[in-house]
Amino acid sequence: MSKRVAIYTRVSTDTQTIANQLRELDAVAERMGWIIVERLADEGISGAKGRDKRPAYDRLMTMVARKEIDLIACWSVDRLGRSLQHLVAFLGEINDRGVDLYVHTQGLDSSTPAGRAMFAMLSVFSEFEKSILRERIMAGLARSTKRSGRPSLDADQNRRARKLLAEGTSINATAKHLKIGVATVHRIKTKMLAQAA
Repeated sequence: MSKRVAIYTRVSTDTQTIANQLRELDAVAERMGWIIVERLADEGISGAKGRDKRPAYDRLMTMVARKEIDLIACWSVDRLGRSLQHLVAFLGEINDRGVDLYVHTQGLDSSTPAGRAMFAMLSVFSEFEKSILRERIMAGLARSTKRSGRPSLDADQNRRARKLLAEGTSINATAKHLKIGVATVHRIKTKMLAQAA
């Protein structure tokens, strides 16, 4: 039985064209005996955009939900989205509806055992990518906390800074004299002005 296929193409800029993608995918469909139900194209739209900003992709997912197609054919995995997590979520969604995916440039076809194994590996890599990202975020937060942990100003230095500022010494001169940060002296001066108001 011939497969009902939706061909999905996308280009990021208005200067690019979907013509080459369509020509290749039409040739594959003819060779495989697929029935092309619809040709969908998002032109001048980034793959990073959500479904609501990609009308053709939205239509494609509606066709998947309604089980109007058996297979999605696209030129390359980067036509579907910009991240591995997005691709894995997409594959999970279409797989739940019994729809397969054919990706031309990578030669992947989830209707074959080899293709299914490859797509299963993608979810492993996706988890790996997420855990690396999580570790980087945690390490960045830890570094940021260390850097911003300023040594607190002791009471004596605070008193001396207030005295110098009250006598009319500039913020920079006070900081230099007491060997403390200009920002610290500025905060002391701001507090003094607030208290005086």
